[in-house]
Amino acid sequence: MQFSTRRFWVTMQFEVRGILSPPGGSSMYRPPSSGISGSSPLLDVESTIRGLTQDFCMAFNTGNYDQAGALFASDGVLMLSHRESSQGPKGIERLLRQYGDGGYQNLRFETTRVDYSGDMAIEMGRYTVSIELGNTIVADAGKFLRAWHRLGAWRIVGDSWSSNLPAAHHEIKDQAIKLGEDAKVA
Repeated sequence: MQFSTRRFWVTMQFEVRGILSPPGGSSMYRPPSSGISGSSPLLDVESTIRGLTQDFCMAFNTGNYDQAGALFASDGVLMLSHRESSQGPKGIERLLRQYGDGGYQNLRFETTRVDYSGDMAIEMGRYTVSIELGNTIVADAGKFLRAWHRLGAWRIVGDSWSSNLPAAHHEIKDQAIKLGEDAKVA
């Protein structure tokens, strides 16, 4: 009788451990498993974020600034180089429209890294954009850091772009836009 009672408790102990912690130890640092065999949640989140970033580019480049703004959370913030930040989808839509109307075009993002944990993700990478100033086109390139939060769907909560061009170049470009179509950037 004592042998079977001990065996019962040992069996129960292993079954409970198997439920509470998966083979190999704690699940604390493991992403949740997916029901689809062979799929990796890391790749699913990463590919989703990369796809949404390309949707942002497409919306901006086609003048659908409302669609680009809709990718932001209600309290999301867009911080562009040498500019005041803008908050919320409508404010961000207005800022992006100003950029588009100011000659910014052909925006491209290259995501170099996506890290995530639960419902938060960080995306890092590089961007390029062309700026049309009259009959001159100036290229800008830089880095970006974007924070995402899954609120049912993934939404941008913070987006910061940092230009590789010096601030003086942006001031000259802004003056050229104000002067009109015939202005050129040195």
